[in-house]
Amino acid sequence: MTDSANSQQVSISQTTDSNGGADDVDISLLEETLDYIRPAVQMDGGDLVLLGVEDGVVNLQMVGACGGCPLSMMTLKTGIERILTDRVPGVTEVNAVA
Repeated sequence: MTDSANSQQVSISQTTDSNGGADDVDISLLEETLDYIRPAVQMDGGDLVLLGVEDGVVNLQMVGACGGCPLSMMTLKTGIERILTDRVPGVTEVNAVA
């Protein structure tokens, strides 16, 4: 993880879904999974910063070379989102935040 990633504040919101259950995301598992993804992103000169989780939606900032790359949204949706929804219960979507 880069220094910029370590200095970011993570905002976590737990809400109740329509069935009355808690919409929980295991933040340590989420961070562990991002650490699994991060080396591939770093090989291309970028990095991921976890900005927060709300209602199962993970908000990430793509920094470095990924911040201005036209393919970053495709990487986010077809790669990062797929991995996070498969490996982290409660994650329903991943959004890039500028």
